Amino acid sequence: MNNKQLKIRLVLMLILQYGAWGAYLTSLGRYLGNAGLGPQIKWFFAMQGIVSIFMPTLMGIVADRHIPAQKTLSMCHGLAGLFMIGAGWYCMSAGSQVEFAPLFILYGLSLAFYMPTIAVSNSVAYNALSKSGLDPVKAFPPLRVFGTIGFICSMLATNFVKFGGVAMQDSYTQLFSSGLISLVLCGYALTMPACETNRGGESKSFAEAFGLKAFNLFKDPQFAVFFIFSMLLGASLQITNGYANTFLGSFAENPALANTFAVKNSNALIAISQASETLCILLIPFAMKKFGIKKVMLMAMFAWVFRFGLFGAGNPAWPGVLLFVLSCIVYGVAFDFFNISGSLYVNENTTPDIRSSAQGVFMLMTNGLGASIGTLAAGKVVEACDVFNTPANWSMAWYIFAAYACVVAVLFAILFKDPSKKAKA
Repeated sequence: MNNKQLKIRLVLMLILQYGAWGAYLTSLGRYLGNAGLGPQIKWFFAMQGIVSIFMPTLMGIVADRHIPAQKTLSMCHGLAGLFMIGAGWYCMSAGSQVEFAPLFILYGLSLAFYMPTIAVSNSVAYNALSKSGLDPVKAFPPLRVFGTIGFICSMLATNFVKFGGVAMQDSYTQLFSSGLISLVLCGYALTMPACETNRGGESKSFAEAFGLKAFNLFKDPQFAVFFIFSMLLGASLQITNGYANTFLGSFAENPALANTFAVKNSNALIAISQASETLCILLIPFAMKKFGIKKVMLMAMFAWVFRFGLFGAGNPAWPGVLLFVLSCIVYGVAFDFFNISGSLYVNENTTPDIRSSAQGVFMLMTNGLGASIGTLAAGKVVEACDVFNTPANWSMAWYIFAAYACVVAVLFAILFKDPSKKAKA
């Protein structure tokens, strides 16, 4: 297989990987609100973080030590797809009587197997690129763009496609869509270039046997700081996923704003965020080389300040809607310069025998501890602001989130030492 063929195959893998997520991630809150589960939105999005506390690390260990990463990816997507389809089937059967517990259990089981695939798919791609003599830092970001394109296509389909006159963003059909895409990737992952496992020698400690050596990275003070701030910044990741669509939908109560594009097609508006993401991914190799990981991470942190602050200041009417658009544009920097640059930093500073496990630890700190704590805290802020009864209070909530991101950025600037400067010292 030549390099061009390899890249095409990785592109398809990434389109499916993120298409399965984009089918529901930004629109689930809107459906839950329609189903009378608005107060429980925080738990559905916190669940992404809760399962990420242990499942990415566990599956990373499996991929490193026992089952080749491409087979681990297939297994996880197969189970995630089946449980997500089960969640959609339950909602279809329950009609207007959807209950929290059964939907949450099926959805949570799907997430438990989907969330590890983000890190495992990265490992599959890095392995394939390295075996072909390509530098993952340079070669992966342009390929990763297509993952975001897959996410956007799923979002737009969820926004515009209707079944029975109801848009997918307002119904359970988004769950079926996600599950079917995962099942397709379940089969396709088995065709990806083989990854090796690292079982090690005969004499192994407990940590070595279970692939827990990656946690030794916390012994490095700067790596520990990096992981801790990854957790603190990870707290911001799911806030707009969980509440942006619900927030935009709240303007429908105002007759003067109910028919604006931002309200009726909120998922399409939010898709600008992912379009920005595709462009910012291409900047990562330049930014990492020019500025280093510390400045790149700081750019991401301050971008989160603007992401939240602009939501608080905007409204669906012209010209206020431009602030929403700007918020979506800065999201590309906020997400990519944190998630992808952080993943590449981990890949460059770990040895092959713990690389998948280390990616799992990064996922644990960001999409695990950070996202779960952040989502639940955001839910408390939303409840304290009483936004469901007083929609005008949404602005206050967004400004609180912006202030939090600003504090994290300032502390990171003080405490984290740039690796390049550390090496010169």
